Amino acid sequence: MKEHPRAISTDESGHLPNSRGGPGRSETAPGPAIRGFSLGPWQTNCYLVSDPHTRRCWIIDPGFGPRGVIDSMQREGLIPEAIILTHSHVDHIGGIPDIHGQFPGLPIWIHRAEAQWLGNPLLNLSDGAGIRVTPPPPSRVLSDGETLELASQVWRVIHTPGHSPGGITLYHPPSGTALVGDTLFAGSIGRTDLPGGDFETLAESIRRGLYTLPGTTRCLPGHGPETTIDQERTTNPFVQG
Repeated sequence: MKEHPRAISTDESGHLPNSRGGPGRSETAPGPAIRGFSLGPWQTNCYLVSDPHTRRCWIIDPGFGPRGVIDSMQREGLIPEAIILTHSHVDHIGGIPDIHGQFPGLPIWIHRAEAQWLGNPLLNLSDGAGIRVTPPPPSRVLSDGETLELASQVWRVIHTPGHSPGGITLYHPPSGTALVGDTLFAGSIGRTDLPGGDFETLAESIRRGLYTLPGTTRCLPGHGPETTIDQERTTNPFVQG
């Protein structure tokens, strides 16, 4: 959850502009197609990551009101394999009931440190938000360094705690793409005043887990516009490279 989220920048089709195989754009070369959607009152960035050849896809961080995500999947003929959560805060899980209404039993994957948080309205912050959300237990718990396969694509899980204990980044080296959740933003970082948050832990996650990635890596955050590792290493006012 970010205190002052900025709207995701999209074109008229709901796609992010200037994306190399990125949100809203399909690519002809092998690699992920990624579409971004800004959802709910916190303008949470939900991402559809798909394989252009098999149409298999993941739903990353479905916030409240995911009708546009579902419509896009149906329009494109995408076949969902899992909901993957970068962490368990309410603004990133609020759309799970609607997703499950359309795709019953779709597996949920989350880092093991927040497996018990997901269905707990105190820890997932839905109680405090006045919108109780209690998703079912995860089907799979993730660990640092684990690889996830979507058809021929191989993504790596990077554990990036600090905003929350089980925060993760999903990194695809061939395309230089990182889905960073609420760990890192364009010119900012995730807040650390929520349960399980810690600034020093977050700064260490960013320096060791993210700033060591190639500088051209595109960072697709949980709120606001995308950025790059180079941009944040050199200009981020909260965590310097």
